[in-house]
Amino acid sequence: MLNRRQLLGAGAAGATLVSSKAWGQTLNMGLPEAAQMDSAATAITARPNSGPDYTPVVTLNGWTLPHRMNNGVKEFHLVAEPVERELADGMIAHLWGYNGQSTGPTIEAVEGDRVRIYVTNKLPEGTTVHWHGLILPSGMDGVSGLSHPSIPPGKTFVYEFDLVKSGTFMYHPHGDEMAQMAMGMMGMFVVHPRDPAFMPVDRDFLIMLNAFDIDPGTYVPRIMTMTDFNLWTWNSRIFPDIDPLVVNKGDRVRVRVGNLTM
Repeated sequence: MLNRRQLLGAGAAGATLVSSKAWGQTLNMGLPEAAQMDSAATAITARPNSGPDYTPVVTLNGWTLPHRMNNGVKEFHLVAEPVERELADGMIAHLWGYNGQSTGPTIEAVEGDRVRIYVTNKLPEGTTVHWHGLILPSGMDGVSGLSHPSIPPGKTFVYEFDLVKSGTFMYHPHGDEMAQMAMGMMGMFVVHPRDPAFMPVDRDFLIMLNAFDIDPGTYVPRIMTMTDFNLWTWNSRIFPDIDPLVVNKGDRVRVRVGNLTM
């Protein structure tokens, strides 16, 4: 039987990306490593050293999920799991998210890429991932019971599709989504243009708007109130503890904003 702490998530520690050792052993030898982030700091992604050039997005108080190349396919590993998120300095919430964080890590790729995304479920119930706005085969759309059965706890499902269009997209569950999204399960998916000369910018920022209903003195969102929220956040971070948008005078700046809450 799971105790309350095991159900709601282990403690957060450290401020660097680390590899999840569990996914590099025994039955999961073929999976990409599942990077984790436990800090609420903004992590800066380096420019690509191969393929089309682009300005990586800066996810305020978040990070970009690393990938590996496998025979020309970009492979990512998302882990759906309970997490502890620091909404503000000294304020911890027990949420559900991906790879140690809520909101989940940003996925970045380039128009024309083929991506393969392994999704491992470490929640106490089934889940899926719906790729919100992306054009892809219906079997990869992540709608539980329609595209495919929900991913059972402890199992991994592989999504694979081509990115036929650039733009700003999102991902979230599409099985018990009202509960799982209210617990913080969402993230951004950015597809950069294949032509580096198409609408280039010097700074590219990303903000996911989300809201929670967490009573004072508690840690877990009230997920059945639907439209009664008391915390409004940027990337699950509350003002004034949101990192600033840092630019140089004369920079051309893009700010991408997504919203999946009620």
